[in-house]
Amino acid sequence: MLVLGRADVESALDADTLIDAMGPAMADLSADRVSAPNRTATVVAAGETFTGLLDMPAYVPSSGALTSKLVSVFPGNTGTEHPVRQAIVVVFDPRTGTPAAVLDGTSLTAARTAACSALSARLLARADSEILAILGTGVQARAHARFVSRVRPFRQVRVAGSDRDRTAAAAAALAAELDVEVAAAPFYQEALDGADVVCGATFAAEPAIRRAWLAPGTHVTSVGYHPSGREVDDETIAEALLFVESRDAALQAIPPNRDLAEPLQRGLISAADIRAELGELVAGTAVGRTDDRQLTLYKSVGVAVQDAAAAALVLSVAQERGLGVHAPM
Repeated sequence: MLVLGRADVESALDADTLIDAMGPAMADLSADRVSAPNRTATVVAAGETFTGLLDMPAYVPSSGALTSKLVSVFPGNTGTEHPVRQAIVVVFDPRTGTPAAVLDGTSLTAARTAACSALSARLLARADSEILAILGTGVQARAHARFVSRVRPFRQVRVAGSDRDRTAAAAAALAAELDVEVAAAPFYQEALDGADVVCGATFAAEPAIRRAWLAPGTHVTSVGYHPSGREVDDETIAEALLFVESRDAALQAIPPNRDLAEPLQRGLISAADIRAELGELVAGTAVGRTDDRQLTLYKSVGVAVQDAAAAALVLSVAQERGLGVHAPM
């Protein structure tokens, strides 16, 4: 069995190739051509905040991917050397069921999540978008800056976070990587002012994305999660054209994502207000933006098909380049 660590996974994942791979994967999901049951949860510690293990299996016949991702969620790790979320992805041979590889799932999750946000921007952002706002300073936020900046000709990327020192460090690191101006914004509101595309990847207890701060025609992607908070305010949820990876996954997410769960529970929106899944836009069976002044929102909860598509790419490249370590079972 092949064991691929973080450096192997990051080396094997090409941003443009991964963004392109998300389209067919999402189309397969929307067309019911895959087997990808909603994630299951094993609770380790009872309480208001979920602590435990999530299992996300998927079989994608079109890419020959049979995988399962195991994600541990331990909020008590906040502020320690251990991340709150850690993951591995196991890849099986779909012909024999033999375990073929184990991959670092933490880096893979960041890449596939950002790639799907980039796909949403490709499908929904205005063609003349010039300013990209990144909210958050962690791994996921930086991945979004790298991936989303590839689908539109942005002239500026703005970064904002809850801590000014981390914001400055993230902006400096991205400025050294990206072929575009990168600026650190002191507050979320300043980053959003006039931005054409907004990527939320925060751990915000109070909404970092607010309708009053968004310009007409903005495309918003939101992947942030807080067990007792919100990344996106009610006004944005109610007014925006809402897009998701999967209606079922968005409505039944474990643990629930409060950005959608709360407005649904209070009747602010209904399931019918989900305009389309990304896969329906890819396949042309649904319509996205129809006006340059419309506000569009892609709210992501993460689906196993994304992991399967990304893992298949990683494994193919790793085998071609001789990456990783072979370990006997």
